[in-house]
Order: sequence, then C-alpha cells, then structure tokens
Amino acid sequence: MTLSLQSTTAVEISAQALSRCGTDASTDRTAGMKLVCPAGSLPALTAAVDNGADDVYMGIRDETNARNFAGLNFDEKSMREGIRYAHSHNVRVLMALNTYPQPATWEKWQRAVDIAVDYGVDAIIVADMGLMDYASKKYPQLRLHLSVQGSATNYEAINFVYERFGITRAVLPRVLSIQQIAQVINHTPVEIEAFGFGSLSIMVEGRCALSSYATGESPNTHGGCSPAKAVRWEKKSVVPEVLDSRLGGVLIDRFSADEHPGYPTLCRGRFKVNDDIYYAFEEPTSLNTLELLPKLQAIGVKAIKIEGRQRSPSYVALVTRVWRDAINACASKPEEYAVRPDWQAALSRVAEGHQCTLGAYHRTWK
Repeated sequence: MTLSLQSTTAVEISAQALSRCGTDASTDRTAGMKLVCPAGSLPALTAAVDNGADDVYMGIRDETNARNFAGLNFDEKSMREGIRYAHSHNVRVLMALNTYPQPATWEKWQRAVDIAVDYGVDAIIVADMGLMDYASKKYPQLRLHLSVQGSATNYEAINFVYERFGITRAVLPRVLSIQQIAQVINHTPVEIEAFGFGSLSIMVEGRCALSSYATGESPNTHGGCSPAKAVRWEKKSVVPEVLDSRLGGVLIDRFSADEHPGYPTLCRGRFKVNDDIYYAFEEPTSLNTLELLPKLQAIGVKAIKIEGRQRSPSYVALVTRVWRDAINACASKPEEYAVRPDWQAALSRVAEGHQCTLGAYHRTWK
C-alpha cells in the first residue's frame, strides 16, 4: 500500500507525537560518535537496529526523498512498524525529506513533514530552506538536520540555516578534507555528521544535474539518479557475450562476459576520450574511512553516516556491525585503535567495484 499523504492535510498533530520529536541524546547507545545507518526497507531498518545503529534514516515512498526507486522506502504500515521497532530499541529515526519541492508540488512536501511528525520520527533531514521554514514554524520541537543535498561545505552556510531555522545537525558533503571539517566544527554550534562508508560522487551533492540531461528528470526534484525506467540493458547480436548499459538512450558502459555489470550512472560510466576508453569521471569505488576514526573523533565529528538506502538488508547488517565495533573500539581506547583486517575484508566485499578509497579525505595534490 502506498502512503496516502492526502489524508494528513488537516491532521491534528497530537501532543504525544510531538513529544517523541527530538528524542534526548541520552537514549543513544554510546557516548561517542553516533552511527547513522540506512533503512531503505523495513528488513534493512531492523538489520541496522539489530546490529548496533544509533540512528536510522528512511524515506517515504515518493519523490520527497533522494532515493525514490521502485521497491524502496516506506508505506504507512511499514513506517509505523519500523518506527515502533527502532524506538523499542532506543534507536532514533530520521526521515529524509531532502529533495527540492517545486511550486506545483509544494503541498506534497508539507504533508510529508506533517506525516513525519505524526508518526513520531526524531528528526527530519531537509535540504530546501522553504521546507525548513515550514517545519521550524509549525513544529518548533522537531529536530532539523541539514541534508548533504543542501551542499553546505562551510560554516557560514551552516550557521545561516542554524540562525534562521534552528537546525541541530548538518551532514557534510563528501568533498572536504579532515582539516576543512575541523574548520567547520570550530566555527559552528551545529552537530556535524560526516560520511564514513558507501558510494562516492564527484559531483557537488545537491547540485548534480548530470543524469537529468539523459533522463529529463532531475534527481534533486524527482528523487532518483538513473531512474529504473530510463535504464536499458542490451546484448549485441553480433557479439552476444557483450552487454551494453544505457541511460535514456546514452551508452554508459559495455561489459564483457567476465565483468560484473554495475548499475548505470553517468558519473561512473566508461567513455571514449582521445581514443582511450576508461572511467573518465569516476571509477566504481566506495568511501571507507575506518582508519580515520580517531582523527574524526578528535576534531569533534558527532555522527558517522553509512550510505546505502538502495542496498540490501545483508549489506546494512554487515556494514553496521563492522562500524559499531570500530566506533566502540575508538571511543574506548583511541590511542590504541587499529583497523582490524577482518573489518577491511568485510567492507571490501560489499564495496563498489570491490575497492575502497579515502576520497577527498586524502588529497595527494595538496
């Protein structure tokens, strides 16, 4: 069943629902950095909770969230069950409402905020300032987190939305070094959340329009980069073992029989440039910052985010378990912290292209 947003246009938000918003941090499992894990489905949510997440983040089954893919996200029944399960284990629930509404669809995003509060989420993750304004005025007790889609890479931007809308946490884009993150933390009262593991993007998060050129739909308003309806897999009759992947008719990649085909996104495609065919923008690889945990903890990062609402419950379970162990070890004895080989081996198995990188955290050109 698809969640009916229309039913909440005149909903009376109960005192009980509001009291659940902004759950006190004392209910969290650890005193150190919080572990924020993806929940693209109810099984993924329970996997995150069971394996040690402090926070889980979910989305409604429509374009109000930036992972609007068929088979993902939550309808009314699964949302109620997921929030109940998380809260019964003292895990906070964050609702991603992190796409940008347009004038013709503004009311859908407003109703999504109403639903999030009515169902008892602990915070909403927002990028659009109009939606921040609506939520902060109508529900002043509701915690607001600035989404990575907001593209705030400096403390001036973060303090701007803090002063006007009272955001309590900001998720930083995956383009900053350790020194730059420390600079942000030193100049803002807002909690800072940084990505620890998962997919990377070389594009400015929240501003990427690359896939819209091929599909006609912006991921920032429709919620899906490389929507499934625009994806095509084709086998050449002359060379049947070759598999082509296309997005909106654009050839993204060509795989031989011994290659594992990845999901077609323009930034991770192989293209011909000056007679060479290679990953011209970005290779399929995953960010993995396990080795940087002591530094991230020392500079004051409050939460580590795991990317992957589009990934399976088994992925969520494995990655959550590894990062729970790592964060606990770092919080207990940071001076003795060392990355265990079994942690790295486990994460490499589920990484894109089975390879990991430190991304912008390690800049050899500086």
